[in-house]
Amino acid sequence: MMRKVFFSSTVLFWIAVLGLWIGNVITPGTSGPAAAADREIDAAELARHASPEDCWMAIHGAVFDITAYLPDHPSRPSIIEPWCGKEASSAYDTKTKGRSHSRDADALLPKYRIGVFKP
Repeated sequence: MMRKVFFSSTVLFWIAVLGLWIGNVITPGTSGPAAAADREIDAAELARHASPEDCWMAIHGAVFDITAYLPDHPSRPSIIEPWCGKEASSAYDTKTKGRSHSRDADALLPKYRIGVFKP
């Protein structure tokens, strides 16, 4: 009896997971990276977001809102804050010490992308 209950509940669980996955795949999204890629942000708009409470940066042609990430950054936020509201590709590439960011940092960055930088 317990085997039948276990088997039935396991099958139902995986059917539900598969259904949610299929629904996610076939339902088009209206926001996210594709929508953010369409928004053009110029230097003047970027400069209006130059504080730790509202920190945007342009890195390699994309604009990122890293306000929420500042407290989680491994180093002190004060290292990043001077780059808020600016084009910061060189700072990102070198960490201002000649070292590049990790692959983990590169993978995390798209989460904060909000648009394309148009100087």
